[in-house]
Amino acid sequence: MTRSALDHVRASVGIAALALQQIEDELSAGTLDARQLADLLRELHHEAHPHDGVFGSLAQLLTAAAHAAERIGPDRGGDACGPLHEAAAHLTDTAAMRIHRATRALDPEGERS
Repeated sequence: MTRSALDHVRASVGIAALALQQIEDELSAGTLDARQLADLLRELHHEAHPHDGVFGSLAQLLTAAAHAAERIGPDRGGDACGPLHEAAAHLTDTAAMRIHRATRALDPEGERS
């Protein structure tokens, strides 16, 4: 990765961190009711479209990192690709399912496809 590419990645991470901070500010404001909180959580994980939302995007990013590790070769990247694939699966399976359960508890009538 060139210095310029690393700078672009750092800038993108900074932008993502600012966006997540805005979401945290909304959560901390104390003005959300149960339905609004459920809607906000649904934006983080879309049950019908798992690749959408924050968790889906992070899982795709980790999967791309795993593929990059695979291209490096078994002697250097082989030990990294498995844990990266597992982390991606954890986001889409474990964490996302828990968020889905929370949204159902907050707003059982608000399920959308």
